[in-house]
Amino acid sequence: MQTRYAIDPATAKALDTDQLRRHFHIGGLFTEGEINLTYSHYDRLIVGSVVPGKGILTLDHIVETGTGSFLDRREMGVLNIGYTGTVSVGGKTYTVENGEVLYIGMGAGAVEFSGAGRFYVLSTPAHQAYPTTLIKRANARRVELGARQTANERVIIQLLHPEVCKSCQLLMGYTQFVEGSVWNTMPVHTHDRRVEAYLYFELPENQRVFHLMGEPSETRHIVMANEEVVISPPWSIHAGAGTASYTFCWAMAGDNVDFTDMDMVSMEELR
Repeated sequence: MQTRYAIDPATAKALDTDQLRRHFHIGGLFTEGEINLTYSHYDRLIVGSVVPGKGILTLDHIVETGTGSFLDRREMGVLNIGYTGTVSVGGKTYTVENGEVLYIGMGAGAVEFSGAGRFYVLSTPAHQAYPTTLIKRANARRVELGARQTANERVIIQLLHPEVCKSCQLLMGYTQFVEGSVWNTMPVHTHDRRVEAYLYFELPENQRVFHLMGEPSETRHIVMANEEVVISPPWSIHAGAGTASYTFCWAMAGDNVDFTDMDMVSMEELR
C-alpha cells in the first residue's frame, strides 16, 4: 500500500515533472502474484491491482483502513482487463470475464482472487451495504459522444452507474474510441465535488497517452504508459490524447453519483 496525500492547486503549480508524477501518477501495477494498492487522501479513494497468476490472492485486513477487514466500511468495484478470472466473496464465487465489473458492497468480508484475470480495483468509503453484483457488458449503459472530425468519437460504457447498479458513491466504467479518434474527455470539465482516477490500458507498449491535468488556466501534463493510473483531484481538468489507440477506465467518488455533474470549461479558458 502506498499513500498519496491531497495537495491544493497553488502547490501543484510549482511542481516539476518528477514531483507531479510522485503525487498523481501510479505505475508498477499488475504484477503477477501481487496485490498493489494506493490510498489517496482525495475522498479516501483506493486504487490498485490484483493479479493472482497461478495462485489465490486474498484482500482482507489492511492496516491503512483502520478496520478489521478491508470492506468493513468500504465498497469496491473490480474490473477485469485480462483473461477470465474468479472472485470469491460472501460464500459465493463469481466468474468475471474481460470487460466485466464486480461490485462488492460494504461488509462483504474477505475477497479472494484467482484465475487468469488482471483485476483493477477501486474502493471508497460506504455508508450502506448494497448487494454484490456482477455487471456484464450487455447490462452496461452505453453513451456515444464526440465526432470523428474532432478526433474524439467514443463510446462510454457505464457499469457502476445508478441506472445499472446501486452503490454508495463509487461510479465506474470505461471509454472506447472509434478508429482514428484519440482525444478523451475533450472538451474538458471539472467537478469540484468528486475525485476521479483514470487507468489507461490496451495501449501498445511503445506508445503513450499525454494526460492533461491542472486548473484550466494552469494546465500540466503527465505522460502515461500502458496500465498506468493517474489521480485527478477535484480542482483539476482531466483529458488526454494518445499516440495510438487505447481504452481508459474512469472512476469517481465524492458527494453524489450524478454522472452528468460537471462544470464545463470552454476552449478559450484553457491555458
